[in-house]
Amino acid sequence: MADYDYDVLVIGAGPGGYVAAIRAAQLGLKTACAEGRETLGGTCLNVGCIPSKAMLHASEYFEAAAGGAMAAMGIKVKPELDLGTMHGQRKDAVKGLTGGIEFLFKKNKIDWLKGYAQFTSKDSVEVAGKTYRAKNIIIATGSSVTPLPGVEVDNDKQIIVDSTGALELAKVPGHMVVIGGGVIGLELGSVWRRLGAKVTCVEYLDQILPGMDGDVRKEANKIFKKQGIEFKLKTKVTKAVVKGKKAVLTLEPAAGGEAETLEADVVLVSIGRKPNTDGLALDKAGLAVNQRGQIETDHDFSTQVPGIWAIGDVIPGPMLAHKAEDEGIACAENIAGQTGIVNHDVIPSVVYTWPEIAGVGLTEEQAKEKGEVKVGKFPMMANSRAKTNHEPDGFVKVIADAKTDRVLGVWCIASVAGTMIAQAAQAMEFGATSEDIAYTCHAHPTHSEAIKEAAMAVTGKPIHV
Repeated sequence: MADYDYDVLVIGAGPGGYVAAIRAAQLGLKTACAEGRETLGGTCLNVGCIPSKAMLHASEYFEAAAGGAMAAMGIKVKPELDLGTMHGQRKDAVKGLTGGIEFLFKKNKIDWLKGYAQFTSKDSVEVAGKTYRAKNIIIATGSSVTPLPGVEVDNDKQIIVDSTGALELAKVPGHMVVIGGGVIGLELGSVWRRLGAKVTCVEYLDQILPGMDGDVRKEANKIFKKQGIEFKLKTKVTKAVVKGKKAVLTLEPAAGGEAETLEADVVLVSIGRKPNTDGLALDKAGLAVNQRGQIETDHDFSTQVPGIWAIGDVIPGPMLAHKAEDEGIACAENIAGQTGIVNHDVIPSVVYTWPEIAGVGLTEEQAKEKGEVKVGKFPMMANSRAKTNHEPDGFVKVIADAKTDRVLGVWCIASVAGTMIAQAAQAMEFGATSEDIAYTCHAHPTHSEAIKEAAMAVTGKPIHV
């Protein structure tokens, strides 16, 4: 140990990095974490998952009061928007959670090295002008917004913004154009639509929510259209210029054709994220990235250089906070000589719109490519709890192997789909069949009964349709 400053040095304090640091310290390893932000928690806690959920939740209340859902239940109110207070509660949530991580660092005796780390060799990094040597280095630098050529983001002007800027808008835009029909664009577009903006979503592909199950993508499009979001599918944005206090976008059909222009008060660029591997001086550690800018690892998260590990958005796989967290725990356990494993076939994903959209495992399309399947579906309008809550939209879909009945994927659209999907993930982790789920007693009345009934539909018939 005399040669090394630390057993483990983690680069980045996002969901993967801070969790890896805490787990390593819990396992008795002398640990440090390098982070250049003024607060811990990375994109997720500071400008991503957490603040966006605070705005989504608050705007749901506003729309329920303004849009008639409460009136249908006999509660008549006329809401008044206090956007400053809404932003304030978002910032409070972030402050509380990032401060909580700082407390956990102190509690677990983790050194926070304040500054951005750069490799100086395969076992040392420089942070804020000082060099530190570590037996193990974990790269957990996360991802950042993918830029769109011809569209320059300037969050300060609040006209062409990325996801960070879209959380900070000082007033509700008259017309917001969202470039990209993925999770982030739909979530933030939903926030501002509920608060009064007209929202147009421009997506290059023929359908929104790439990577999700086909039925879910179609149904979600229908629901969002009904809510008032306008979609321009199979369309690309080639240019956006700021003229006065507006942005003018140039749109072209994806397959080629005549261009058209579209004017907006705010443009949100959300076409995806890219790994943060620039600026790490990886070459000095003997590391290179693949064509997508990711660091390739083995199943235990070790890179091609012994003693250097990588987790989260910088390695292949879905860019999700919970994937990074699980990898952080597993990586720390592997360093400590234990067996840390992440089952990448069972990583749930959630879209926190209204209703929520969630899935785990294979889509029906992916499952059919691998072999014969059976599918069971159950509509939320036939679920008693959804009925009493005035939440008729959506369904649950269970995809199982036709021969073994083993569950291969579960997809749902429901007000609490994000919470419901945990049951499906756990069932799949244990290798459950659709029959296992169908014969598990579910409390009544709950939204989760829809999972039971969809499972019953795989090999027989649900009761309530």
